[in-house]
Amino acid sequence: MAQGRGGIRGARIGSGPMGESERGDLAPRTAVSFWCGNGHRTQISFAIEAAIPQEWDCRSCGLPAGPDPDDAPAAQGHAPYKTHLDYVRQRRTQEDGEILLNEALAKLRGTI
Repeated sequence: MAQGRGGIRGARIGSGPMGESERGDLAPRTAVSFWCGNGHRTQISFAIEAAIPQEWDCRSCGLPAGPDPDDAPAAQGHAPYKTHLDYVRQRRTQEDGEILLNEALAKLRGTI
Protein backbone atom coordinates (compact mmCIF):
# COMPACT_ATOMS: atom_id res chain seq x y z
CA MET A 1 0.00 0.00 0.00
CA ALA A 2 1.46 3.35 -0.98
CA GLN A 3 1.87 6.04 1.60
CA GLY A 4 0.27 9.12 0.26
CA ARG A 5 1.37 12.62 0.90
CA GLY A 6 -0.62 15.56 -0.21
CA GLY A 7 -0.34 16.07 -3.93
CA ILE A 8 0.17 19.80 -3.57
CA ARG A 9 2.71 20.78 -0.96
CA GLY A 10 3.23 24.33 0.19
CA ALA A 11 0.63 25.77 -2.14
CA ARG A 12 -1.32 28.27 -0.14
CA ILE A 13 -2.55 31.58 -1.40
CA GLY A 14 0.28 34.05 -1.54
CA SER A 15 3.04 31.45 -1.41
CA GLY A 16 5.54 31.00 -4.13
CA PRO A 17 8.19 33.04 -5.86
CA MET A 18 5.93 35.74 -7.21
CA GLY A 19 8.04 38.62 -5.99
CA GLU A 20 7.33 42.33 -5.98
CA SER A 21 6.17 42.43 -9.58
CA GLU A 22 2.98 40.59 -8.60
CA ARG A 23 2.40 42.23 -5.19
CA GLY A 24 3.55 45.75 -5.92
CA ASP A 25 6.47 47.68 -4.53
CA LEU A 26 6.96 48.14 -0.81
CA ALA A 27 6.41 51.59 0.61
CA PRO A 28 9.66 53.46 1.28
CA ARG A 29 10.75 52.75 4.83
CA THR A 30 13.08 54.08 7.49
CA ALA A 31 14.60 52.12 10.37
CA VAL A 32 14.40 53.71 13.83
CA SER A 33 16.28 52.43 16.87
CA PHE A 34 14.91 52.58 20.41
CA TRP A 35 16.90 51.94 23.61
CA CYS A 36 15.50 50.91 27.00
CA GLY A 37 16.95 51.52 30.47
CA ASN A 38 18.65 48.11 30.38
CA GLY A 39 20.58 49.05 27.24
CA HIS A 40 18.62 46.82 24.85
CA ARG A 41 18.27 48.12 21.29
CA THR A 42 15.05 47.57 19.36
CA GLN A 43 15.00 48.48 15.68
CA ILE A 44 11.62 49.10 14.04
CA SER A 45 10.87 49.88 10.39
CA PHE A 46 8.34 52.62 9.71
CA ALA A 47 6.95 53.96 6.47
CA ILE A 48 8.61 57.29 5.68
CA GLU A 49 5.34 59.21 5.94
CA ALA A 50 4.40 57.57 9.28
CA ALA A 51 4.66 59.48 12.54
CA ILE A 52 7.51 58.08 14.65
CA PRO A 53 6.46 57.53 18.30
CA GLN A 54 8.61 58.86 21.14
CA GLU A 55 8.39 55.56 23.05
CA TRP A 56 8.29 51.88 22.11
CA ASP A 57 8.17 48.78 24.30
CA CYS A 58 11.48 46.91 24.42
CA ARG A 59 11.24 43.48 22.80
CA SER A 60 13.69 41.98 25.29
CA CYS A 61 12.45 43.18 28.68
CA GLY A 62 9.23 45.14 28.08
CA LEU A 63 10.50 48.42 29.55
CA PRO A 64 9.71 51.64 27.68
CA ALA A 65 12.38 52.51 25.14
CA GLY A 66 13.21 55.85 23.54
CA PRO A 67 15.20 57.08 20.53
CA ASP A 68 18.09 58.47 22.64
CA PRO A 69 20.41 55.75 24.01
CA ASP A 70 21.75 58.10 26.72
CA ASP A 71 18.31 59.20 27.92
CA ALA A 72 16.05 56.14 28.08
CA PRO A 73 12.53 56.75 29.45
CA ALA A 74 11.90 55.70 33.03
CA ALA A 75 9.62 52.78 33.76
CA GLN A 76 6.26 53.80 35.13
CA GLY A 77 5.79 52.71 38.72
CA HIS A 78 2.76 50.72 39.71
CA ALA A 79 0.87 51.40 42.91
CA PRO A 80 1.30 48.60 45.41
CA TYR A 81 -1.64 46.32 46.08
CA LYS A 82 -3.86 47.61 48.87
CA THR A 83 -6.13 45.49 50.99
CA HIS A 84 -9.56 46.53 52.19
CA LEU A 85 -8.04 47.36 55.57
CA ASP A 86 -5.52 49.70 53.93
CA TYR A 87 -8.33 51.65 52.29
CA VAL A 88 -10.24 51.82 55.60
CA ARG A 89 -7.12 53.14 57.34
CA GLN A 90 -6.89 55.90 54.74
CA ARG A 91 -10.37 57.11 55.67
CA ARG A 92 -10.33 56.68 59.46
CA THR A 93 -7.86 57.09 62.29
CA GLN A 94 -7.12 54.35 64.80
CA GLU A 95 -9.26 56.16 67.41
CA ASP A 96 -12.24 56.36 65.02
CA GLY A 97 -11.86 52.63 64.37
CA GLU A 98 -11.88 51.85 68.10
CA ILE A 99 -15.06 53.92 68.61
CA LEU A 100 -16.84 52.16 65.71
CA LEU A 101 -15.68 48.75 66.94
CA ASN A 102 -16.97 49.40 70.47
CA GLU A 103 -20.32 50.61 69.10
CA ALA A 104 -20.66 47.48 66.92
CA LEU A 105 -19.76 45.18 69.82
CA ALA A 106 -22.25 46.92 72.10
CA LYS A 107 -24.96 46.52 69.47
CA LEU A 108 -24.17 42.79 69.16
CA ARG A 109 -24.25 42.32 72.92
CA GLY A 110 -27.55 44.15 73.11
CA THR A 111 -26.33 46.82 75.50
CA ILE A 112 -27.33 49.72 73.26
